[in-house]
Amino acid sequence: MGVFKPDLLKSFTIGFAVGCAGLAALSLSPAHAAERALLAPVPTAAAKESPGLKVAIFAGGCFWGVEGVFSHTKGVTSAISGYQGGARGTARYDQVSGGNTGHAESVRVTYDPSKVSYDQLLRVYFSVIVDPTQVDGQGPDTGTQYRSALVPLNDAQRAAATAYLAQLRASRLWRAPIATRIEAYKGFFPAEEHHQDFMARNPDQPYIVAWDVPRLAAFRRLFPSLYQPAFTRG
Repeated sequence: MGVFKPDLLKSFTIGFAVGCAGLAALSLSPAHAAERALLAPVPTAAAKESPGLKVAIFAGGCFWGVEGVFSHTKGVTSAISGYQGGARGTARYDQVSGGNTGHAESVRVTYDPSKVSYDQLLRVYFSVIVDPTQVDGQGPDTGTQYRSALVPLNDAQRAAATAYLAQLRASRLWRAPIATRIEAYKGFFPAEEHHQDFMARNPDQPYIVAWDVPRLAAFRRLFPSLYQPAFTRG
């Protein structure tokens, strides 16, 4: 579990009380969390992306781990934790954690499609970031704010996301129906500063150790060509 550092106590207290780091997370062993990893199939429909940096938004439970995985992905130049799906005025952690704002904890990913394509990001997302069958929650975190959702920002992303969801449903890799959905973009609002680069800044935080470190280990094991050891901040 690691040892608390004094400067981490405030962040942990906030998360433990109303957000990501609930009691259930502390009962998870790394082995239990790692069992969630399931190598999703290679997408049959490649995203037809034009040159230049692109931006995509992914919601998949607590944004700490989503950001953590994408921040270790080659070709990703930025991963920002935030909120999408609701109004600007309610894009605050204390309000979003109530589950009635329409927001989902999300991550805005900026990437270079010449190094990592959107369809590759989708495969990583479904393999190691989310359990796509879980409704309104991920792992120890429950509520609409922790739903899994894809938020395409252009036609190429929407076409790739739609095709890949259909491919995954047809594959029947998961016993339960896939609950991940495609959502319309309603704006993205960056989260508070102490939530940014959370995994890199708080490696000993109990939730990170129990839940997100195994995710990252699974990513490194399943996608060695996409994994980069350095954490891309911001």
